[in-house]
Amino acid sequence: MHAMKKTLWPTAFLSATLAAAAARAQELEVIGKPVPGEMSLQPAATDVAIATHALDDLVHYIVIAIAVFVVLLVLWIILRYNRKANATPKRFTHNTPVEIAWTLIPVLILVFIGANSLPVLFKQQEIPEGDVVIKVTGNQWYWSYEYVDHEFGFDSFMLTRDELADHGYTDDLYLLATDTAVVVPVGKKVVMQVTGSDVIHSWTIPAFGVKQDAVPGRLAELWFTVEPGNEGIYFGQCSELCGKDHAFMPITVKAVSEADYNTWLEGAIEEYAGNPASLMVASAE
Repeated sequence: MHAMKKTLWPTAFLSATLAAAAARAQELEVIGKPVPGEMSLQPAATDVAIATHALDDLVHYIVIAIAVFVVLLVLWIILRYNRKANATPKRFTHNTPVEIAWTLIPVLILVFIGANSLPVLFKQQEIPEGDVVIKVTGNQWYWSYEYVDHEFGFDSFMLTRDELADHGYTDDLYLLATDTAVVVPVGKKVVMQVTGSDVIHSWTIPAFGVKQDAVPGRLAELWFTVEPGNEGIYFGQCSELCGKDHAFMPITVKAVSEADYNTWLEGAIEEYAGNPASLMVASAE
């Protein structure tokens, strides 16, 4: 139940769609994208990403503390036990307290990291009931999306350089922007059902802290909630080598307010021949 590819759309319909997409893109800030020269993670836009980034920061602090300790220990050994300062070294085969310490302390550190990792892992992998459910299918080499509750879907293709301006994007977003975008409301649980139609792909939005392989014949899930105040445009790319055009199947997600989402949903149902009754049911709930 997917929309026809853009090359088959009637000219008038395509023009109207491009104009609407350009207007929406210009109204939203581009937040989730790679930045040249930067080394840090993209801004965390979801509760899953916030928890993941906090764990990442914790592990970094531990690693830095261990590295500093090891460097200081090596320096102390060099200065205290060099041939000049310690002309007659002691001779022994073992030191029980030291051996206990270098066994027990790493174990305690690993237990501490594990105790903080498991809640984040459970948060990622325990899929809640979604307010919005979207099925995403990886194809060679584009994505197909289906809003299963509203019975409509569309395909999403990477924009060429010449098409970026028509859709309201700047040239630096080449290889990231697509002709159609996934639209989700902030503050709502979004469940993505991920699969593939041919080979293994991987659906990823770094700013959301989510990544899931799209395996043919299997239906996997991921979820996220974009925090209120993070309305904007977020980009990802297929993250599983899937063939010659692997680098040319990006992902575009637009996070909007609930009111704007409902407005978009109403238009999308009409545009993609979805089920208008489902919109009324969702409004009643």
